[in-house]
Amino acid sequence: MPKAIENVTVEVSVVLGRANMPIHQLLKMGRGAVIELDTVVTDHALVFANDRLIAKGDVMIKDDHVAVNIAERVGQYDD
Repeated sequence: MPKAIENVTVEVSVVLGRANMPIHQLLKMGRGAVIELDTVVTDHALVFANDRLIAKGDVMIKDDHVAVNIAERVGQYDD
């Protein structure tokens, strides 16, 4: 592997939806609490790399593993 990309840090996050609530309500929630999001089950999850939207995909669960199946790339790429 080339040394130039060996020490590059990329933070990847997946957003399933968003919700607004007061912090005191969040602190009162216990294990197993449900938070209603602003999306529906057919909406894609958003995949971000270093806070930049790069893809949309579907969440998949198999056994104890969670994955995102990329359905659409977003943005400009040098292919």
